[in-house]
Amino acid sequence: MNFPTISHPVEALILAKIAPAVIERARQVRVMVFDVDGVLTDGCLWYGEHGELMKRFNALDGHGLRLLRESGITVALITGREGPILARRAAELGIALVQQGVRDKSQAVTALAREQGCSLSEVGYMGDDIIDLPALQRVGFAASVPNAPAYISQLAHWISTKPGGSGAARECCDVILAAQGRLGAFLNPGAMLMSGAIQ
Repeated sequence: MNFPTISHPVEALILAKIAPAVIERARQVRVMVFDVDGVLTDGCLWYGEHGELMKRFNALDGHGLRLLRESGITVALITGREGPILARRAAELGIALVQQGVRDKSQAVTALAREQGCSLSEVGYMGDDIIDLPALQRVGFAASVPNAPAYISQLAHWISTKPGGSGAARECCDVILAAQGRLGAFLNPGAMLMSGAIQ
């Protein structure tokens, strides 16, 4: 796969403190999979007095996922929980690949790679807990959050500086786009207007 040259100052700034081997892993990502609770949310589950479940999503994360999609990178969401909230959020962001109630995330990621016609070395996964561990061990680019247990963060290739639900996924998206020389294309007024849909 041919990538644009990393030439935009913002891309260089984002990648400045990241090891070359990790940048190379991010450069290969064609499919990026995100866990939900603890990654796209802060992991808290809020219940109303009538038993309704609420979750808090971050608009920055949503825009990051949209930028990945607009750059030609397939975005998928895989979670162990089930419910209508995620389906609604995914629909807002135009993400069609959503799997809920998944216990074997390694198998799900392997099947997804096969369906998308790519190798596991071209798949990235961002997760934060034990259920994510097998998937993180199989993919080419394993990402996590700083509030994950140590046994998760120790095997991740890259860890965000922001916690889950507070811009961690956006940070991950920016790293991937910068590594592939694609972020600079969004850093002009015309591009920002084009990508300014629902976040």
